[in-house]
Amino acid sequence: MSPISFIAVHGGAGIHSSKNEKKIKQSLRKYALWSISTSFSSTSLDMVEHAIMVLEDEEEMNAGYGSNLTLDGTVECDAAIASGCGDYFGSVGAVSGIKNPIRLARSVLEYSRRPDKLGRVPPLTLVSSGAERFATGNHIETVSPEALISPHAYEVWRKWKQRLESSDKEPLTAGDEESLADIQDTVGAIAFHEQDGLASGVSSGGLLLKYPGRVGEASVFGAGCWANQTQRSSRIMGMACSVSGTGEHIVRANFARKLGDALNQFSDKESNEPPDPHVVLNRALVEFWESCRERREEVPSVGVILFTAEDNNEVRLWCAFTTASMAIGYASSEKPKPKAVILRHPNPHGGGKPQIYVTSLSI
Repeated sequence: MSPISFIAVHGGAGIHSSKNEKKIKQSLRKYALWSISTSFSSTSLDMVEHAIMVLEDEEEMNAGYGSNLTLDGTVECDAAIASGCGDYFGSVGAVSGIKNPIRLARSVLEYSRRPDKLGRVPPLTLVSSGAERFATGNHIETVSPEALISPHAYEVWRKWKQRLESSDKEPLTAGDEESLADIQDTVGAIAFHEQDGLASGVSSGGLLLKYPGRVGEASVFGAGCWANQTQRSSRIMGMACSVSGTGEHIVRANFARKLGDALNQFSDKESNEPPDPHVVLNRALVEFWESCRERREEVPSVGVILFTAEDNNEVRLWCAFTTASMAIGYASSEKPKPKAVILRHPNPHGGGKPQIYVTSLSI
């Protein structure tokens, strides 16, 4: 019998217009289908890597080709990947000319697993020219930096760069009819494979008009993705999550690892019952919201997809966000036809109250 496997992906937490909904859903279904179709001979890390690679090649996503452009009009990408089996992690930041940054992050992870003949400590993260040199030495596909600039991304950059430089009009901010904060989506994936457990990953072109050299949550350990697991008899228990939103706030919160630690604790030590993921997610998002508002951030932005592998051998998919919407796709070896949906908050403005949306989906 083929091993059981699950894959879920996201196209970011933010604002997804109805005119782009069809294209976004098609992209999400495509990479979920690819990952499931190859999962029988793969690992959970392979599934995450393959899924994110598909998203990085989609112009509609802010990752790889089609990424947001920096202040200088260039593409600089961040990506990370993590394994619950062995707690392995690898990431890259501010890389240019890398066709699929998630492949480079995976290569950093694999490099960290090999013993060094001099006993040197291997890197968790490589950035900029050092990461690009590492890519060349490890046969990761490179392209000209200009090849990653899509026509749409260039037009959006040109519009907002002119607005930034305009002397007679202030740049629009969060809360306006059109906002720079609405186009910061990150992509990511989480996977469970019966043979090796849980993995997660994230990839992003970062903030539009960001300063060159800036790195966001997609390259920071414990911020953009996390996975941990334990083995009980023949069962794998644990979690994997992938995060989207405003990078600087997510980094401050060390959001992904904080979520993993909360789910790894017993909520009732006497009864030895694990915590309720709905309660944990709601608490994490409320705390994130409140800490951002204390720093006068008008619209705190974070979203997460989460797998929990529980004691009854059940894998559950969760999604939670503080934004107007979040785009996700998912499939399993038992239900290989992928589904894609854009979840929308029923009251995205909230009247100043925390806008928390938490749901569990059947996979």
